[in-house]
Amino acid sequence: MLLAINANNTNTKFALFDGDRLAGDWRMRTEGGRTADEYAAWLDHLMGLSGLAIAEIDATIVATVVPQALFHLRLLCQRYLRSEPMVVGEPGVELGIGLLVDRPQDVGADRLANAVGGQLAYPAPLVVVDFGTATTFDVVDAAGNFAGGAIAAGINLSLEALHMATAKLRG
Repeated sequence: MLLAINANNTNTKFALFDGDRLAGDWRMRTEGGRTADEYAAWLDHLMGLSGLAIAEIDATIVATVVPQALFHLRLLCQRYLRSEPMVVGEPGVELGIGLLVDRPQDVGADRLANAVGGQLAYPAPLVVVDFGTATTFDVVDAAGNFAGGAIAAGINLSLEALHMATAKLRG
């Protein structure tokens, strides 16, 4: 089975796939200092509660925009899952899409994953909107290439800023 790990600024999501079927999914708060041992104990326990075993995982993929988390997520895959993870955005990792932007190395793994995932669900061209810590708008052209997009503050961050900057507005 394939374990896909997506570590974003707020949450880290784990999804287990048996072929095309989603076999299980779990999430935890992202903390850059969390160790591979902590991830393994947590994941093993939750998989067990779902009737799944960590030993069933034979492939892993990681997408993260939290550089501090990557070391331990990679170690989780290597040490506990006996798998060398594919890391979205690393050199040599082919996603099957072109990057039509001036600085492709600056496109976050989350946005690349959204562009690929969007095309699995809908035909291109399309705009993928992700409402997370940041709200991203990503454009995929008719040929399936990542053509660019925009990033804005997410709704919670915007509300927090509004509350902090407006003395009489109630929180």
